[in-house]
Amino acid sequence: MSAEKSGNPMEPFLLLLKDAKGAGAASVLTQAMASPNVYVFGEFLDLPNVQELSSGPHASVYQLLQVFAYGTYKDYKANQAQLPDLTQTQLTKLRHLTVVSLATRSKCIPYSVLLEELAMENVRNLEDLIIEVIYADIIHGKLDQKNQQLEIDYAIGRDIHENALSEVTVVLQQWCNGCEGVLKSIEEQINRANNCKVQQNQLKAALEQEVNNIKKTIKTSQQQDIEEVMVTDSRSDMAMAEKAGKKSAKTKGDVIILQAPRQQRREALEQMINPHDMAWMAYSGDDE
Repeated sequence: MSAEKSGNPMEPFLLLLKDAKGAGAASVLTQAMASPNVYVFGEFLDLPNVQELSSGPHASVYQLLQVFAYGTYKDYKANQAQLPDLTQTQLTKLRHLTVVSLATRSKCIPYSVLLEELAMENVRNLEDLIIEVIYADIIHGKLDQKNQQLEIDYAIGRDIHENALSEVTVVLQQWCNGCEGVLKSIEEQINRANNCKVQQNQLKAALEQEVNNIKKTIKTSQQQDIEEVMVTDSRSDMAMAEKAGKKSAKTKGDVIILQAPRQQRREALEQMINPHDMAWMAYSGDDE
């Protein structure tokens, strides 16, 4: 069960350490280092009665507690002569913490690195240990047996030694610089998108204006064509009316001539007929 699911797994040990000193405090710390749910130890190290153990007969327990808080199994092996022997539970626990430390440094950990850091020789045992760590919910990841590596998705945070604060500061500064770079890139993308939008709006407005101009031109052209057709039709109608008027007038004239007295008809006909026809008219008149 993970620490999150069981509340604060350190609380029972903190209550026991409240009034414990010397051997009693060392005994409580030894139990805490073997507890399967406790993976951070900074609160223990901050207690005055625990700090008192740094010098005295239980100094080795205090040093071992620092290894569990900040170190790895390799650190334990390097100082094993000055440290207490580990129980099997403590050994497994320290190896779990070592995997967590490696997971915070790299997202892909080769089996060869794990075997070296954990002082293990058998890949099958290594994979069993990794599965235990995943089930303990202190890392999230998967085994890549084909490429012989552990792929990390998540790892819990471990205690940070005060000597490592400068390194943490550098990492955080690099992270801030990276965030600033990302923000700058986002701003550039936003500006580019805004400029593109402005250009698109301008192009759209220009196209709409051109369409309106074309519509006006077509409308004007159509109006002119209609007016020309109307003028042509009007002229045609006038010509037809004029022609019809002339024909009517001629007909009426003929009627008037026919109905006029003889002398007037003769004079009208003389005006309408050519001179060379006059002889015939005279001859015809004498016969009458």
